[in-house]
Amino acid sequence: MPRLGTAGFVGVLAGAWFLSGCAGEAKRDGFEDVRRIVDERSGLRVVWNRGSPEDLSVDVAVRGMLGREISADEAVQVALLNNRELQATYEELGIAQADLVQAGLLRNPFLSMEMRFPKKPAFPFEIDFTQDFLDLFLIPLRTRVAGAAYERAKLRVAHAVLEMAARARAAAFEYQAAEQMLELWGLYAAATEASEYAAERLHDAGNMTDFDFANQKAAHEGAMLEKTEAEGRVVDARATLSALMGVWGADGQWHMEKRLADLPAETISADELERAAVARRLDLAAARREVRVMVASLGMTRARAALPGLDLTAHAEGEPEGIATVGPSIGVVLPLWDQGQGAIGADEARLRQAWHRYAALMVEVRAEVQRACNRVKVARKRVERYRGVLMPLRQQITEDAQLRYNAMQIGMFDLLRIRQQQIDTGRAYVEALRDYWVARSELQRAVGARIAANEAATSQPVPAVPPVVATQPAEAAPMDHSMEMHHHAGGSR
Repeated sequence: MPRLGTAGFVGVLAGAWFLSGCAGEAKRDGFEDVRRIVDERSGLRVVWNRGSPEDLSVDVAVRGMLGREISADEAVQVALLNNRELQATYEELGIAQADLVQAGLLRNPFLSMEMRFPKKPAFPFEIDFTQDFLDLFLIPLRTRVAGAAYERAKLRVAHAVLEMAARARAAAFEYQAAEQMLELWGLYAAATEASEYAAERLHDAGNMTDFDFANQKAAHEGAMLEKTEAEGRVVDARATLSALMGVWGADGQWHMEKRLADLPAETISADELERAAVARRLDLAAARREVRVMVASLGMTRARAALPGLDLTAHAEGEPEGIATVGPSIGVVLPLWDQGQGAIGADEARLRQAWHRYAALMVEVRAEVQRACNRVKVARKRVERYRGVLMPLRQQITEDAQLRYNAMQIGMFDLLRIRQQQIDTGRAYVEALRDYWVARSELQRAVGARIAANEAATSQPVPAVPPVVATQPAEAAPMDHSMEMHHHAGGSR
């Protein structure tokens, strides 16, 4: 075996220390990549709260938005800036980056010392300085595995941000719809209250049976119960959105636009969105990166199995006669019995597992896009049907009924019943519009990016639902049909 002098051994250790130090330098902050990905795909801003001056400006910006009426998009932005669950997710980047740094470090050497007494004429001693030399050659492999895991972590974190944005956006739409539904249930309760008031006057005058009066009273009580449930749904929806935005206490007194936006002018192609999802979904990219991690891990396992250990030792020994010797030694672990069969087999299984999961996720992504596209198209058709056909018909029927009531051709109960039907149609329209926006948010999540840059709402007028106020009995003067109309069921702001 060729001899390695002391100077050569020291040179090898110095080179190993230098390479280890270079490999251990911190890489560029991966959060900048996450920030860029999120901005490209959503146009939203994200900040990792690590106690920097920027964090204080973010708090000021969040409170500034919460101090005024916010839109659904602004609610999503607040969630991305202020949600603590998301901040905890960002720490996955710190963990992965620390693992990458650790992978580039050479393992510490082992030092052993021995002294014997008495001296004859000098103290006998032995000193061994041992370094795992194989570890130096495994640093590139370890760094490759950790680097792939780091890239995977960035993709997973960015995907979590977009998932949070989709959840917050859907919650904002649910809250807006709940507010509109409460407003419409208020109108419905007012209509049934008017019917009950008129029925009570007629019943007291002996012009209505107990049976008919009980029916009118039950209808009003049912409407009041529905209104109470609508109030509860508003509270629940607000609490859900507040939790996603990470606000409570004084910050929880935020105000939001209480009307859903109209349908955007857009054309959705399922085939194009499916291809875009396969190319752009971050969880799919992370699954591809997982396959690379498993390939790199398998390569490192095979290298270790071929040569399990290689120790380089600097040995110094002093004899009792006063003679001192210095020299290197090499120790090799021979893979006679354990040749890494189990570890290699496990890594091969993990590689196949990662590949199958990637393939399964690709199929699921395509199915998600197809389902989301179908829900968006169905919801859009419902909204267009309500807005283009049913609501104008209900408006026309109500106006004709008002004229007939003024001409004393129908009674007040008939007019109120027709107005209640109009309000029912308005509620169904709001539900359809809510379903559309929630489905569209889910489609955007399934694609992994914004669907369209221009989301300008259509400008078609939305039929109005009049407020119902009746404080006079049926024998009173005709109801004024020229009262101001409000867009209670519409999407205009």
